[in-house]
Amino acid sequence: MKRRVVVVGGGIAGLAAAHRLTELRDDNALDLEVILLEGSHRLGGAIATEQIGDFIVEAGPDSFITEKPWALRLCERLGLASRLVATQSAYQKIYVVHQGKLQALPEGFFLLAPTRFWPFLRSPLFSLSGKLRMAAEILLPRGAPDGDESLGSFVRRRFGVEALERIAQPLIGGIYASDPDQLSLAATMPRFKEMERRRRSVTLAMVSEQRRRTRSAESGSGARWSLFVTLAGGMGELVDTLAGRLPAASIRLKTPVIRLTRHRKKGLWVITTTGEGRLQANGVVLATPAFRAGDILEPVVPGAADELKQISYASTATVSLAYREEDFPRPLDSFGFVVPAIEQRKIMACTFSSLKYPGRAPASHILLRAFVGSGLQPELFQDDDATMEKNVRSELSRLLGVKAPPLFSRIWRYPNSMPQYHVGHQERIRKIEAAIGTFPGLALAGSAYHGVGISDCVRTGEEAAEILISQLSAAAV
Repeated sequence: MKRRVVVVGGGIAGLAAAHRLTELRDDNALDLEVILLEGSHRLGGAIATEQIGDFIVEAGPDSFITEKPWALRLCERLGLASRLVATQSAYQKIYVVHQGKLQALPEGFFLLAPTRFWPFLRSPLFSLSGKLRMAAEILLPRGAPDGDESLGSFVRRRFGVEALERIAQPLIGGIYASDPDQLSLAATMPRFKEMERRRRSVTLAMVSEQRRRTRSAESGSGARWSLFVTLAGGMGELVDTLAGRLPAASIRLKTPVIRLTRHRKKGLWVITTTGEGRLQANGVVLATPAFRAGDILEPVVPGAADELKQISYASTATVSLAYREEDFPRPLDSFGFVVPAIEQRKIMACTFSSLKYPGRAPASHILLRAFVGSGLQPELFQDDDATMEKNVRSELSRLLGVKAPPLFSRIWRYPNSMPQYHVGHQERIRKIEAAIGTFPGLALAGSAYHGVGISDCVRTGEEAAEILISQLSAAAV
C-alpha cells in the first residue's frame, strides 16, 4: 500500500526535507508519495532573489557557510556545484562603526579575539585599557564548566566590555539579530566554550587554529571554497532547483495547516488545512516557525507545543539600494560594515553586495544592502517604507558620503523571522525533541532548533526525512 509523507512549510528546511524524501524513495524503490504544503503564495521562505535589470538583489540570505557542509553537499547533488561563486578576495575586509566613522576590523581578528598582534595593537577601535584587558585573556583561568551562559557574559568575562560592545555584539549578535546578554553561548557559539574547556585561553586556541588553516592553505590541502559562497544567479537558484526536482502535483501553495491530530486506529496523522481540508499521512515533517509548529501540535503534544511557543522571534528588514560608483566620494574596498548598538544608529549593518560577490551589479555600479530591526531595535522595524528608506539613506550619507538618490531601492520585511536562541535554548529543544520522539512518524525541521543558517536548515530538513524513512521502513518489516 502506498504510503505518504507530508512536509508542512516550503522554506529551505521544508524543501530540503521533501527533496531528501524523494531521493531516499527513489534510491530504495519505496512506494511513497511526498506532498509539500506551503501557506503562502511562494516557496523559499526568507530566500528570494530579484533580477532588476543587470542587478541581482537578494531579499533575504545572500549566501551559506561552507564549514557546515550540508548546503554545499546538497548543491553538489543537485548539479549546482558549477554555479557556486566564492567571495571576492580583493574585498575581504570588514569595517566597524566607531564614534561615527568606519574603522577597519584589525587583520587577523576573528569574532572575539585577535590572532595577530600588531594590527590589533595599532587599531583605534579599542582604548589602551581595552587592549590590555583583551590581552589578559591568555592568563585567565577556565570558567565553571557546568550550566548555560550568555554570550555577553562569556565575552565580558574573557575579554572585557569593549570587546563585547565594539566587536562581539555587532558581529555575533548581528548574525542572530539578538542581544548577546540573552543569547545562549552553548547554542550559538559552542566552539568558544569548547576552546575554553580544552585550551583554557580562547585567544591561544584561535591563534593555533589560524596557524593550522594557514598551513593547510599553503600545502594545498585547505578548503576548496571560501568560507561563504552563493549561486551565480542568487540564492533563489537553490529554491527553484529544489522545487523543480519535486513533482509539480506534490507542491500545494496557499495551503496553511491549522492542526495535526492522530487517527489512533489507523495509526495515521490527520493534517487539517484552511477550509477544513484534510490529508492523512504516515509521516509528517513540520518545517514551520516554532510558534506555528506549537499551534499545529497543540492537540497532540501540548507540552512540546507550549515549549515551542516559548521560542521568541525578532523581526528584521533588508533595504537594498543601487548607485553609480561615481556617487561615492571614496571608493568602497570591503564587504561592508557592522554597527555596534552603542553607536545608536538606525541600521545594524550594511553589505556591499556587488563587492562581496561578482555579478551582482553592472560595471561602474554599486549595490548595497542595509539591515534594520532585530531584538535590539524592534521599533525600527515598525517604520513605514518611506521612513525606513530615509533613515538608511541618511546613515549611508553620514558613513559613506553618498548623497545622490539611489537608482532604485527595494525593501523586504520579515516579521517574526529570526528565532532567538536565549539562555536555556538547548535544554528547551531537548524537551521538545524528547516529547516529539514518542510519536513515530513525526519530525521537526527549521531554523528554530540547531542553527539559523541555510546549511543548518538543510541539515534539519534532511535529518527529519531520514528519520521518517527509517521509521516507515522499520514499520513495514
